[in-house]
Amino acid sequence: MHKAGAFDKLFIFTEENRNYFTDWIGHRAIGVVYNPEYEQFGNYVPSQVGNRYDAFIFLDQTKALRPLEVVATSIGV
Repeated sequence: MHKAGAFDKLFIFTEENRNYFTDWIGHRAIGVVYNPEYEQFGNYVPSQVGNRYDAFIFLDQTKALRPLEVVATSIGV
């Protein structure tokens, strides 16, 4: 999607337009945490984006979040 223009995109798929998004692509599975040791083993799944999702948000650039501070209590975390 970056090749289509380096800007954020929102796709909302309908019966009329989803047929434009049926090429098979390797799509990063939702929830995968990047770890270079495991990247080669299949963090990407074959997908037809228009058939897999009702909507799709593409963010061209992101940055890491700071983890929330976890405070231990006497009854656990």
